[in-house]
Amino acid sequence: MLRNKELRQAAAIFCALSACLTAAGFAVHPAAGWMALLCAAVLGTVVFCFTRKRYRRIARLSEQIDLVLHNSDRLFIEDAEEGELSILQSEITKMTLRIRQQNESLKREKEHLADSLADIAHQLRTPLTSVNIILSLLADEPKKRARGDLLREAEGLLSRMDYLLTALLKLSRLDAGIVVFQPERAGVGRLVQAALRPLQIPMELRGITVRTAVPEGVSITCDAGWLAEALQNILKNCMESAGENGVIEVTCTDTPLSTELHIRDSGAGFSAEDLPNLFERFYRGKNTGTAGCGIGLALCRTIITRQGGTVTARNHPEGGALFLIRFPKEL
Repeated sequence: MLRNKELRQAAAIFCALSACLTAAGFAVHPAAGWMALLCAAVLGTVVFCFTRKRYRRIARLSEQIDLVLHNSDRLFIEDAEEGELSILQSEITKMTLRIRQQNESLKREKEHLADSLADIAHQLRTPLTSVNIILSLLADEPKKRARGDLLREAEGLLSRMDYLLTALLKLSRLDAGIVVFQPERAGVGRLVQAALRPLQIPMELRGITVRTAVPEGVSITCDAGWLAEALQNILKNCMESAGENGVIEVTCTDTPLSTELHIRDSGAGFSAEDLPNLFERFYRGKNTGTAGCGIGLALCRTIITRQGGTVTARNHPEGGALFLIRFPKEL
C-alpha cells in the first residue's frame, strides 16, 4: 500500500498536520493537546483501514486480471455493491468472461482448422497417389488404347483435385469476409437454367431427365452468380444420387412471406445418420458410393445463408432426396 507515491505523500502531510495540531493543543492546554492527538489517531486509523480495504479489493482485481492473462479457469465474482470499485470490478468481470469466451472460440476454431487440414491432406493424397500409379503404368504400357484409358483416368483425378482446391479457396474467401455479394433482382427460372447449363452433358450421358416448374416472373434478391453456383452444387449432388436414367424435379413456390425452391431426385435418399451432417465440410456420408469430396453442400449452405436464405435437406415421402431453399421476402 505504501508503495504508492501519492499515498506516502498524503501520509506524510497528515502526520505533519497532526503533529502541528497536537503541539498547538498542548501549547493551549494539555487537555486540548490530548484531544487533538486522540482525534488524529482515530482519524488516521479510519483512513488507514478504509484505504487498506480498498487496496485489498484492488489487489483482488489485479489477481483476477492476472488469472485471465494466464488462461486460468478460476473466476471470482463478489456480491454487487455500490461504488466506483464495484463498477470497475463489474466491468473487469464482464471483460474476463468475454475474453474467456473468445479464447474458447479460438480454441475450437484451431481444432477445427487442424481437422480441416487433415481432411484436405487426405482428400488430396488419395488422387495424387492414384495419379502417381497411373504415371508409372503409362511408362510401361505399350498399347495405345490402354494408354488413352489411363490418361482419361488421370485427367478425371486431376479435375477432382482442381474442383476441391477451387471450392476450398471459395470457402476460405467467404469465411474471411473477402467476398462482397452484389444483390440484385434475379429471376428464379434464369438461376435454375444457369445452374443446369454446366451439368447438361454429364446428365445427358447418364440419361437423367430434368423437370422444372418455375412460374414466370418469380424473382429473388441475391447475387445471381454465387447463388447459381450454390444451386449447381445441389443439382450435382442430385445427379450423382439419381444414378443412371434418374429424374430430377425442380419446383418453385412463391408466397407472400417467402420464395421457396424445391429440388428432388429419384435416388435412394439419405440415411437417418447422414441427415444432421449433410452440410458439414468433408462429410461424404456413411453409405455413399460417389467419388465426391464432401465440400459442395458446405459451400452451398455458406453461399445461401450469407445472402439471408436457408437450405435444408430431407427425404421425400415418395422416395429420393429433397432440398428446400427458402428466401424470405422483405416486409
